[in-house]
Amino acid sequence: MIDVHRRAIIVDGHCDTPYRLLRHNVHVDEHDTEAQVDLRTLEASGITASFFAAYVPPYYANRGAAAFAYKLIDLIASETRRREDRLAFCTDSAGIRKAKSDAKIAIMIGVEGGHAIEDSLDTLRDFYARGVRYMTLTHVNTNNWCDSSGDAPRHHGLTDFGRDVVRTMNDYGMIVDVSHISDGAFEQVIETTRTPVVATHSSCRALCRHPRNMTDDMLRALAKNNGVCMINFFSAFVNDNVAQVIINAQKRTKHSGLGGTEELPDDRTDWDTYLRWFNSLGCPQATIDDVVDHIVHAATVAGIDHVGIGSDFDGVPALPLDLQTAESLPRVSERLQQRGMSDDDIEKILGGNFMRAFEAIENARKA
Repeated sequence: MIDVHRRAIIVDGHCDTPYRLLRHNVHVDEHDTEAQVDLRTLEASGITASFFAAYVPPYYANRGAAAFAYKLIDLIASETRRREDRLAFCTDSAGIRKAKSDAKIAIMIGVEGGHAIEDSLDTLRDFYARGVRYMTLTHVNTNNWCDSSGDAPRHHGLTDFGRDVVRTMNDYGMIVDVSHISDGAFEQVIETTRTPVVATHSSCRALCRHPRNMTDDMLRALAKNNGVCMINFFSAFVNDNVAQVIINAQKRTKHSGLGGTEELPDDRTDWDTYLRWFNSLGCPQATIDDVVDHIVHAATVAGIDHVGIGSDFDGVPALPLDLQTAESLPRVSERLQQRGMSDDDIEKILGGNFMRAFEAIENARKA
């Protein structure tokens, strides 16, 4: 591990480990062959803070989404308490810095999927009170107030209530996560927010033509907003050849209303069945250099102050060669250094940029 990686505050914007723990009924420190993150690899990664996702499958939209979110929120808190010798439950930037000084890993909560609030600002506020510090406005499904990049648009972006959600999050110091939302919704979030926004796990569409990725115009708008794009490691978001195989396979197999995507199976399909389908496609192998290409591209377009990392570990079926578990994360820093990036700039990408944006969001709180 190179020195800059060892000394940096490293923030992973999105990790889906809680959903894996729930599905397999295991703990974070227990062996699981499917794990891309567990306690051992998290410690080896050098990560200072990881946002564990309270992910709510689209299946639960309008049928118990909040209850499912609370189940994951409670699981994250209990897993952290169970290993408080190594983990620290964290709700603010000061807590991240303390975790670094204490040689612990800060575990934070982000709710993935705005349908989780069940169209209630009171539920949103309660999530915040439970320690949630960001919400991804949609998942792959368009909800009742925000359009998704993975679904048919219904609102031309955001509804008036959707704008109220954004303003309420601003007032509470909660990060507005713009990953997954449609291009139109992104534009309206930028118009509405009074604080920086963050794409916690998105890559660059100029390099990989997937609608989940951010266009160069979106990257520039994010920079103007003082926000951050945290690069996703999923092979289909960083390698265009992989993306096209998946997109074409979905055109042949997806049926309307089933909710299946490259990130997540049909909500009525077991994950293991989905993995067998994904592996049967014979996708090309993405590499760690694909990820580094996206980091460099985002830094070139948006500026070095507006790029971070958002792995999507445990939430995707394929990761690049040499980056297939959290343990391999130090290799990203090594590759950036090999490409001539300064240590100061590497520190910004690993977590410094996120910390700046998070502190600005905290300082803008009104509630």
